[in-house]
Amino acid sequence: IGVGGREIGFMTGQYKRLSNLHGEGILTGKSPLFGGIELRPEATGYGTVYIAQHAIEDKLERSLEGSRCAVSGSGNVAQYASMMLMDLGAKVVSISDSDGCIVFEDGMTDDDLNQFIEAKQIKRARLSTLSNTSTGKYIPNASPWTLPDLQIDFAFPSATQNEIDEDGAKMLMKKGTMGVFEGANLPVTLEGQRVLREHSSVVYIPGKAANAGGVGVSGLEMSQNASRTYWKREKVDILLKEMMAEIYQQMKEGAGEDGTLEEGCNRAGFLKVAHALKELGWVY
Repeated sequence: IGVGGREIGFMTGQYKRLSNLHGEGILTGKSPLFGGIELRPEATGYGTVYIAQHAIEDKLERSLEGSRCAVSGSGNVAQYASMMLMDLGAKVVSISDSDGCIVFEDGMTDDDLNQFIEAKQIKRARLSTLSNTSTGKYIPNASPWTLPDLQIDFAFPSATQNEIDEDGAKMLMKKGTMGVFEGANLPVTLEGQRVLREHSSVVYIPGKAANAGGVGVSGLEMSQNASRTYWKREKVDILLKEMMAEIYQQMKEGAGEDGTLEEGCNRAGFLKVAHALKELGWVY
């Protein structure tokens, strides 16, 4: 939290000062000016939406287009998840920070998105500063998961851990929310997860799969550094889409006929580690 391209750049610069080494891929998320990969800031948010799109089309036989999508947070994940959702025709109905939430009943506009990104990336301001300029309504001391009147088709918790508790999950289910896709790490508490599991028709993809696009593109950045090459944005986006499609397929296969995508995710992860341990000769 609070670490972006500026902070990664400063740490990379300090490493270069101390080591006198250049071209090393010891940090990812760097600027393309000194070895970073295109699309890394966007990767986690974009990837979360890409895998959600697969699940929604496959499991629910519907589209993101026109759907009311609640996003929490205001960092890279929230910013670029909002951007991709809007690109796919969804209505982004919320963003938030630790002080409050902005609700867009008719969906965030392009101008709202630009103001949002400028406030967080350039001005480093709170969302409350947008209360008089955005089309949304700022609500202090609130999050999308505490607002009973906010209708939500799909939830994209992208702020921090434990942001959707048992009450928040129950509220989502009462509203008829059809899917929860974790852009943040562990944003749903254990009690909240139990509520989601009680509603098997709800598509729930945990962060270990949903937000894997970020670490996946970091891996691509390390490969780019090691090979001393530069990959165009379009190539990275294709690789990210393929990565998220493959993760979804592994989840689906792991779930089998009767399992949920969450169960499929856990099974696929366990089996991958178990098979690797066996082939390494560490278990028999």
